[in-house]
Amino acid sequence: MFSLGSSHRYYLYGGHCDMRKSFDGLCGLVSTGLGRGATGGDVFVFLNRRRTHMKLLHWEHGGFVLYYKRLEGGTFPLPKHSGAGGEIDWSELVLMVEGIVVEKSRRRHRFLLKKVG
Repeated sequence: MFSLGSSHRYYLYGGHCDMRKSFDGLCGLVSTGLGRGATGGDVFVFLNRRRTHMKLLHWEHGGFVLYYKRLEGGTFPLPKHSGAGGEIDWSELVLMVEGIVVEKSRRRHRFLLKKVG
């Protein structure tokens, strides 16, 4: 099923990406640029230089899924803390896709279950 949600881990690629890259090229950026394995089930987010195009690469059971969005106007905002790339939250990805810039926010403490292993 084609679905992403808060249960996934999201990683924003720190540099700009050539949007002509497809599955293999993006997997190369994941391994060299982010130091991660592309087939681990995480979602990797790529933006072009002008931040008008976004690709999400995700491994699902049986193969890769590539989500692609091109804006006809405006740009995708970057999360405040991820200027150099790295892990982002589901909520930050949703804000990016929707074009919402939060000027001031405060994240309240929530309980997180620690993963064992």
